[in-house]
Formats: sequence, structure tokens, C-alpha cells
Amino acid sequence: MSAPHHRLLFTLFLSLPSPKSSPTSFLSLRRLHFLSPASLHLATTTSFSSLFSSTRASAMPYKRRGGHVTNERQYWKEKPRAASVNNVTASIGNISISDAAGGNDLGAVASGSSSAVQFGAMPGNSIAKGQPRGVWLPKTYVTASEPVASAAPSATALRTEKETEVSGAGSLSRLFQDQLGENFVVDNSTFSRAQIRATFYPKFENEKSDQEIRARMIDMVAHGLATVEVSLKHSGSLFMYAGHLGGAYAKNSFGNIYTAVGVFVLARMFQEAWGAAAINKQAEFNDFLEKNRMCISMELVTAVLGDHGQRPIDDYVVVTAVTELGDGKPNFFSTPKVIAFCRMWRLPTNHVWLFSSRKSVTSFFAAYDALCEEGTATPVCQALDEIADISIPGSKDHIKVQGEILEGLVARVVSHDSSEQMNKVLKEFPLRLHVLGPNLREVCAANRADEKQQIKALLQCAGVSMCPDQSDWFDDGVGAHSRSADRSVLSKFLQALPADYSTIKLQEMIRLIRQKHFPAAFKCYYNLHKIDSITNDHLYYKMVIHVHSDSAFRRYQEEMRRNRELWPLYRGFFVDIDLFKVQKDKASELAKESNALLSNLSISCPSKIEKDGLADDDANLMIKLKFLTYKIRTFLIRNGLSILFKDGPSAYKTYYLRQMRIWGTSASKQREISKMLDEWAVYIRRKFGHRQLSSSTYLSEAEPFLEQYARRSPQNQVLIGSAGNLVRVENFQAIIEGSRDEEGDLNPDEDSAPSSPIATNLDMVTKDEGLIVFFPGIPGCAKSALCKEILKNPDMFEDNRPVHSLMGDLIKGRYWPKVAEERKKKPYAITLADKNAPNEEVWRQIEDMCRSTKASAIPVVPESEGTDSNPFSLDALAVFIFRVLQRVNHPGNLDKSSPNAGYVLLMFYHLYNGKNRKEFESELIERFGALVKMPLLKTDRSPLPDSLRSILEEGLNLYGLHTSRHGRAEPNKGSYAKEWVQWEKRLREVLFRNSDYLNSIQVPFDIAVKQVIEQLKDIIKGGIRTPESEKRRFGNLVFAAVTLPVLEIRTLLEKLAEKESEVQAFLKDKELENNLTKAHVTLAHKRSHGVTSVASYGAYQQQKVPVEFVALLFSDNLAALEARIGSINGEKISSKNEWPHATIWTGEGASAKDANALPQLHSEGKAVRIEIDPPFTVDGVVNFY
Repeated sequence: MSAPHHRLLFTLFLSLPSPKSSPTSFLSLRRLHFLSPASLHLATTTSFSSLFSSTRASAMPYKRRGGHVTNERQYWKEKPRAASVNNVTASIGNISISDAAGGNDLGAVASGSSSAVQFGAMPGNSIAKGQPRGVWLPKTYVTASEPVASAAPSATALRTEKETEVSGAGSLSRLFQDQLGENFVVDNSTFSRAQIRATFYPKFENEKSDQEIRARMIDMVAHGLATVEVSLKHSGSLFMYAGHLGGAYAKNSFGNIYTAVGVFVLARMFQEAWGAAAINKQAEFNDFLEKNRMCISMELVTAVLGDHGQRPIDDYVVVTAVTELGDGKPNFFSTPKVIAFCRMWRLPTNHVWLFSSRKSVTSFFAAYDALCEEGTATPVCQALDEIADISIPGSKDHIKVQGEILEGLVARVVSHDSSEQMNKVLKEFPLRLHVLGPNLREVCAANRADEKQQIKALLQCAGVSMCPDQSDWFDDGVGAHSRSADRSVLSKFLQALPADYSTIKLQEMIRLIRQKHFPAAFKCYYNLHKIDSITNDHLYYKMVIHVHSDSAFRRYQEEMRRNRELWPLYRGFFVDIDLFKVQKDKASELAKESNALLSNLSISCPSKIEKDGLADDDANLMIKLKFLTYKIRTFLIRNGLSILFKDGPSAYKTYYLRQMRIWGTSASKQREISKMLDEWAVYIRRKFGHRQLSSSTYLSEAEPFLEQYARRSPQNQVLIGSAGNLVRVENFQAIIEGSRDEEGDLNPDEDSAPSSPIATNLDMVTKDEGLIVFFPGIPGCAKSALCKEILKNPDMFEDNRPVHSLMGDLIKGRYWPKVAEERKKKPYAITLADKNAPNEEVWRQIEDMCRSTKASAIPVVPESEGTDSNPFSLDALAVFIFRVLQRVNHPGNLDKSSPNAGYVLLMFYHLYNGKNRKEFESELIERFGALVKMPLLKTDRSPLPDSLRSILEEGLNLYGLHTSRHGRAEPNKGSYAKEWVQWEKRLREVLFRNSDYLNSIQVPFDIAVKQVIEQLKDIIKGGIRTPESEKRRFGNLVFAAVTLPVLEIRTLLEKLAEKESEVQAFLKDKELENNLTKAHVTLAHKRSHGVTSVASYGAYQQQKVPVEFVALLFSDNLAALEARIGSINGEKISSKNEWPHATIWTGEGASAKDANALPQLHSEGKAVRIEIDPPFTVDGVVNFY
């Protein structure tokens, strides 16, 4: 190692207090500074046991390694710089807990830096001037020529509120009159220092789908690489607090009613927890955050700042993150450390569950899928308590303080050791729970004059120990934001030489965002907390980095993948900026050091950092799982108000159907919700007319409506979830002046999305609206035959609009412009576009027609499994060609007489190459809102014969050779003409030799037509049937079952019929070939056995299990096979049903669940039981339905 910057090495000294010690001693002895390799010596005593068993021995760049911790008193000695490693001992209590975002240590929460400008100080801290070694001190903000500032004052030395106002007013007047910033010129002696003051987790947009994230999480847990951590998602607003000097922040703002409410509620949490000692503890806490440069993030849940999914019963905060800001990249505590930190300070914590085994994590996802459309807080928490390996209840019970409507869950990957670490934290830091003054609602109700009065009252009630300085909210009696800093501050910051590592990284981030024109704003304000320190040559600012669109996060993450050293783009992003000048005789030397730091940065920083053993991509795995009962209220009712009142019920219906389609809501729930929302639209428009209901108080009207609707039936009650506990807010809601959103943004985003959605979904189409039915298929997919069936009986849609068809083979010239022309003549008609629409170019034309003629479009596609690179399987291709070769006198001359029929079909097949079935269906759904699937092949068919597969693969290879050499030339004009003739001849021979097979595997045409008609009718009526594509297969679980091979069951029944005359007589007229198309053995049903019973089979999903059939039972209208389920990997799979069985037939008026009564009917002589000896065994697959 040639230079110190080639490797960053550090010595860490930490003293972890016992639970009985004051929280202020939490980090009192922490010290972190960088030394040269020759002077670095690190030793660990082994005389005490570890608080956390996971211990890492080696010290590597950017990775904190630790020794052991006990309850014994810890000692340490500082190493003289010249001493050898053998002469040194040091006690290090390093708690090795890292979360997915930062790899932080419970002890390593404080951060300081040199007292002067420290060049080359990568993320780390140095000893402040004039202080004894071995004692950690906070960072001080000084220039090279200034002395070290003293530590923050104690609670007894805090200025009174009056003194603060007087001194602050004079300083502000001087600042604004002198206009210091405008005359500040950047030159070679100008430096900048930027440090993050408050922030929340980065917003990661996973590239993978939710299903892929789930699969990866399960795989990591199964292999012992990680634990899945799940927490409740409380419905409130982001609130960040960095101490009384660091400031209080909302998502993209500060110094307003949102942050004032946050400070008040946090102060009240201290009063609840500490009683009479609250004032002193608040002062200690503020001093602690400032000394250690920390920020805590919370979910602020109140009834005074506007409605979310449910008005909370009480006003509260829940700590969601604890961040060590230091001088470098922010480090976020892992959840065990967050809980330890909060319990030391008695701050509210969230409910957390840990899933550390494959069985528990698969059961968790299954439980969510079973509850996602009707889950509320009580059943969700009960289910997770039963399934989780560890459950840590929050100090604020969601049911008691918020209510039953639960927004959702957040699941993320954390260290595999988290369970063990959490257990030790819970033992070491037990939960402690504790007359109060006026509550939040009482304060707001008593101060209704204006927003400023409310802010002032809230801060006064929070107390001087919590808020001794109100300069973020007020200056000279005017709002603190009335005088923002000069717009040139950002340019000056970027031009100035960086004074430290943190500044380099933040300058790099801002330059990239500006260069790439990402939608983000950089708002600069005077840092009023430093008003007494501002001079002509030293200016202090606060900068708010406000990301306007989620697209910025996604695009920035792409840049991070290309450049691993980039810092993340955080949510809730606030930076302290210092611009200062140094003496000219030192400027040249410091500039050289700054340039050296820049040039060596790429060497000093590792290109890829693992977080607690997890690679970057895995460490950021996170998934949000929201519940439909919450989404109905917020997304569908609240967010749809502007559309309903501005554009009317039809546009509103388009909006909410589109949302449910995006969520993958089940068809039955869509119908229920549509009925309810249609009533809501009529009710609220009748009551308010054209005067729009305020979204901030929408629950005042929505909650009584939902309560009345829920009372009508048990089904409605399940849909609504919980209603009837409305909290009235009219007399105490916070007064919010100007246009600001729920997070308190100071200015509305000009580039925000429009209130009305683009109508890509399908509505209940009225007479002035039309519908285009089109066919992304291949010749032979039966589109023309389907169109003819529809035209025979156009009234089958139960719709009064005309239906007409345009057959592509009969249209001269360009087809789609002709369709557009006809659509303009009859814009309200249902148009059957009888032509294959195989690519995106055609789809765009259809979208244009929809916009120009006010129509919706629905694709009808042949159902097929597809291949890895094509949405249609070879089985489907074989059937299409077979059908074409049976045609005679086809209008398009593509029939049995066509010499190149096979080539033409291969050409169409090739047009779909590049997309698998999932991608193909997903794109159509995203473009047109829904999808109709036309049944094509039977699910229980035999595999494609080798001769058919071989001839098709040969044709595809020949097509590839032909097109690579001749492009789109006719096959008889290229160098492969002879091969094409031979292949076409053999193709016909093979197809007709397998005609029986090809006929047998097709779904009967009349059944296919019937299913397509039903799907189209649903759409025309407004009830979209969500496609069952793989993308949407998770969610909405009702029961777990073993799926059975139908073909083998039919074989069993045929053998029984040959042996038993009773069976033969019973099956004679049952037409099982058409009626028995699927079968299963139910394992557990959500309604009968509970969510956790269904979820318990998650560990076995998609795994094979043997099933024995031991008897056939049948009555006049029921028939079922008695089943015995085997084992998977030695574990017996048992059904929760008393009588495990597979229903194979039901008569008129009977349902499948009625088959449970067959044993009782047999005992009463009303059913027949035929033994199967020996038992017949098949392999089934465990699945969810």
C-alpha cells in the first residue's frame, strides 16, 4: 500500500451502557478516526461475552468488524502512535448488526470530524482540537483560522423563548439588510462544506417484479443467507427530527404546520413515557442528537393534517429509522438497533415480525395473498403472530391508536443473524411504558385564527426544552420561508472547492441530476440556526433536495448501477451547506489537497460494498404489500374525487377500473367494488352538486356512507373492512394556508401528473363511445369463425349498439386506415377487426383510433403457454397450420391449395419472436387495460409427438436460414427453394398422419366461443375480468389444494367402469371428457379453516406430492374420489378437511363443496362406495387458488 488513501483504516472505541444507564451515555466514549497503516493497531479483549453473537474478526475497507460485548464494565487504552501491536490492548464493544440499507452498528452511531478543514477525511471522524484523547466529541463547523466551537449547551443553559426571539430578530434584520449572500464571490480561496442534515431511506425501485422479489427472498432465507423482516405500514406522513438545532423536517419542507405538529407530538411522546422527567429527557435527547449528528425518522399519524385511509383514534408517531449522519454517507440502524435506541429513550416503535425459515416466509406471503383484499389490522396481526419466528409488538398498538384499516406491510431482506440479535436486544432493553397537558386536537381547536397562531401554540406547548429556537418557523414575525436564499447559492456551492468527502459526493450527485435533467429541485434557505455565526466570508444555508417524480429515482438508480460510488438519492433529503473563505496564503495548499482528494477518490472507494454479507442487489430487496380495504378509501375514493366532480361518473369509473386492473384485483372483488363506488358517485354528487368535496376531509362523508353500505350484508362488511368509528375533525383540523400537499411541500409541483387519467381502461361504454375487438394472433386461430358467430347473434352482448365486422381478406388496400375510416362514420359501434394484429406498430394504430374516435379496444388472443421467446407454443403452431390446411376457397388464398402455407404461418409466428407469454400479455394489458383469452388447447393433453415437433423445428431453422440470406423474399425465389418444397410436402404428411391427435387436443369451438362471449360481455358492462397471466397469479388466495392430473383420473375411472358395472352405469351419461377438465384435493379453505391454515402450505407450493385414491363414492348428483395424501421430503401433507377427496362430478343444483357429505350419505344408504384395490396413485402439485 503506497499511500494512506489506498486503504481506509480506523480505530473504533465504544462504551455501551447498561439498560439502567442514562441514554446520554449511549455513545459517550465512541471515537472514530483514520490513521496511517503503520500506526493502526487494533486488539480485542475476550474476557466478556457478546451482546450479539455474530462477530466479525477482520477489518476491511468500509466494513465495520467487532468483538464481544457483555454487561461487565469495559476498559480500553489508547495506543501510542509508535507502539507495536503486541504492546497494545483495546476493548471494543462492536454490535455487529447491519440493516439492508447501511450496515450500521448500534454503538457506532455518533460521528465527528476535525475541528478545521480536514482534507482527505473520507467518511470518518477525527479528534477535535484541544480535547483529551479517548473522549469522543461532536463535529464543529469552523474555518481553518477559527477556534473550535464549544459543545451544545445543557438544558439549564438553554435560552428562554423571549431571548431567542429578541436576538434572532436583530440578526435576521442584519442578514436581510446586508444581503450577504448576493455579494459573496467564489474565487480560489473559496471552499464549501456540505453535510446531510436529515434524510430517510433511499427510494429503491426494484427492477424485478413483485413475484421475482418474493422468489428471491424465499430462496435467500431457505439457503440461510438472510431473514425476511416485516413491519406494519402506518398511514401518516414522513417526519424527521435532528434535534432542536438540527431541525424538524417533513418530506420536502420545513418550518411549517406539518413540522410544528411533528415537534408537538414527539414532545408529547416524551411526556407519556417519562412523566415528570420529560423536560430533562427532552433536553438530553436534543443534546444527544446534536452531539452525535443523528436524525430520527417517524411516521406522523394525526387527525389534524388531512385524511388518509382512516382517521386515527389518537395522534402519535412511530419511529421508522434512526440515521447516523456523521461526515460521510448516512448510515441507517438495523431494526434491532432501532428498537434498542427507542427503548432507551422510550420512543414509540413499530410492530415487527421476523421470518427466518423457508416455511415461515412462504407462509407469510401466502397469508398476505389470502388477506390482501379484505385484511384489517386484527386478523393480519393475529395471522403474522402465529406464522412468524419472532414477533415484536409495537409500543403503539395500531388497533388502539390508528384503528382497523391497515395500509399495508413492508417486507425486506435483512441479515440472517437478525433473529438472534433481536432476541438479545429484547432481553437487554425491556419495554417500559408510563398528568399530561392539552393534546394535539385540543391545542388546534383552541387556536383557530390562522396557521401561524397554531404553529406558535404547538411549539409553546412542546416546551422550551424541546424547541428553544423557533427560527425555522418565524423570523421577525414573518414566515421563515419569506426570504429564501439567492438562487445563485447552488452555483456557488458547485463552483467552490470541496472541503471534505461528503461535499465531493453531494456535488457529484447534484451535478449528475442537473446534467441528466432529472425532475428535481434544489431549494436553498438561510440556516437561521447559525445566524449569529454568519459573516461576509462564511455563509450557512439549508438545502432541500426535492424530487418531483418517481421517474427520477428510477433513472438515478440506473446511473448508480453504472457508477457504484454514487451516493443514493434519498427520500426526505436536507443538506447543511457552508460557503467560506480561507486566508490566501493557505488557499493554494488546501486547494492542492482538495484536488488530490478528488483524484484519489476512485482508488479509495471500493467499487462494490456488501452490506452485512448481502450483495447490493439483494440488500435492497424490499416489497410493499398494501391492503384493499385501505386502497378503496385512499386511491379509489379520495384520489378519484377530482375526476368524479370534474369529468363525471363515466370518467370516474374508467379511473377506478384502471386502478383495480393495475393491482390485479380479483374479478369478484372488482364487481363488488364497482357496485359500491357507483352508488358512492351518485350519493356524493347528489349531495355536493358541482362543488367538489375536499380530499383532506373526505372521510367526513365517506365514512358514514361506508358504514351504511356495510350494514346491508355480511359480504359488504367484508368488503368495507371496518366503518362506523368516525373521528370528527372539523373543529380541530390544522389550518394549512396556500397550496401545499399532505407532506407540507411549500410549492405545488408544476410537473405533477394530471388529475384525470389517460383512458386506457375500459368503461361501461355509452352510445357515443365505441369498442374495437382485435386479434393479436396467427392465421388459423379461428378469429374469422368467431366473428361470424358473433354476427349471427349480435344481441348476445345485451347491448343496443350495432356490431359490424371488417374482414381483412376482403378489404382492398391498407386495412387499418380503412377501419379508422369506418370508425369515424360509426364511432359508437362495436367493431370486430377481423385481421391478425401481430406487432406494436399495429397496436399503436389501434390506440390512435381509440383516441380519435372515443373508443376502447380489447385484444382477443389464443390461449397458449408459449416458449421462452414466443407467446405461442409449438403445439399451438401445429394446430394453426393444421386448421389452415383444412380450409377450402379461403378469401385470402391461404388454404390447402396454397403451396407455401407452412412458410406463411412460420412468418406470422416469427413476428411474435422476442416476447415470452408473460411479456406479451403484460404489454397488451398495459396498453389496452384488459385481455380476453380464447381457449385453444386442452390442459390435460398428451405431449406433442416427436414427429410433429421435429418437422416444426426443421421449418423454423429453414426459415431462419432463408430470412438471413434473402430477407422477406418468397421461398420459391431463394437458394432454399427446393428445401422449401420438400419441407411443405413432409409437413402435410406429418400433420395429417397425426390428425387424430391434433383434433383431440383442441378445446371444442362452441365452448371457446361461449367463453370469449362471456368475457366480452363482462367488459362491455364495465366489469373487467383480470387475465390470469403469471404476472398476476399471486394474491387473492382462497384455498390451498393438491392439483391433480385429469387424464390419469379419467384413466382410473375407465378401469373402474370395466370392472364394476355400477360404476359403468353411473358414468354412462356423465360426459366426463367435457365435464371433468380439472380436479384437486382441498387442503385448507380460508373461510372454513382460517388464513394461517391456508398459509401453512406455502412452504410446499409447486412441489409434487403422491396422492392415493382408495374409493369412489357417488350419489344421484355427486361423485368424488376418496384420497390419501403422501409426503414431501419426509413431511406428511395432511388436509384440514375431515374427508380428503377430489370431486369429479356434480349434478344440477349441487356444488363441489357438497361432496363433503358423501360419507354421511353412504352411511345413510343414499350413496354408493366402491373400493379401489389396490389404490391408484398419481402425482399432484400443491397450489393456491
